[in-house]
Amino acid sequence: MIRKWFSLTLVYAVVFLIPSCGHEQQLIGINIQPAVQTFGSSTTPVSANAGSSVQLRALGSYIHPPVTKDITSQVAWASNTPDMVTVNSTGLLTATGQSCGGSLVSATVTTNNSGAVSSTGAIVTGYMTANVTCFTGSGGGGGESTLAVTFQGNGTGTVTSSPLGLSCAGSCIGSFASGTLVTLTAAANNGSTFGSWQNCDSPPTNPVCTVNLTANRVVVVTFN
Repeated sequence: MIRKWFSLTLVYAVVFLIPSCGHEQQLIGINIQPAVQTFGSSTTPVSANAGSSVQLRALGSYIHPPVTKDITSQVAWASNTPDMVTVNSTGLLTATGQSCGGSLVSATVTTNNSGAVSSTGAIVTGYMTANVTCFTGSGGGGGESTLAVTFQGNGTGTVTSSPLGLSCAGSCIGSFASGTLVTLTAAANNGSTFGSWQNCDSPPTNPVCTVNLTANRVVVVTFN
């Protein structure tokens, strides 16, 4: 009698308890493909990369049971350097042509859900690296010059250029065709005030700095 009771209990556990594990599927990781993407080269100006793009994919790793799913449309995409590269809601990564260097792009799920199976309160994030190669003039480019902007002072502000090529809130560098007349505009923010320019071809107290870029140049902007 005891053996029969034990057998019935075992059958109950197998039939009713084991299937419940199927309701615990959880997202444990996100892998972004490609893991590294590089735009441009050292022999082309940064501005020439504007509009170059690549489609990213977010692959989610789940357990209970182990499975990999394409969750590209379910994650929140973000770039930590949007003046360098942007990424839209579908995972399209695009170079802006405004600055060069490295950027970290993330894909985040904040509710850790997969269809009808969810585990609320979890945050899972994956990362990839996007690089925009800075122009150096190597390889026989010959027709480009660089313009670097250095920030000084206790205040904060931004600098943008016309033609496009620079847009920054800290020291940055851009490439332009040699002989280009570049106009830099300084705009103070957060209660700061514009102070002055150094090494411009225009008056230092004017917030608009003009540079006749016939060779590599470095200008300095001060915000107070």
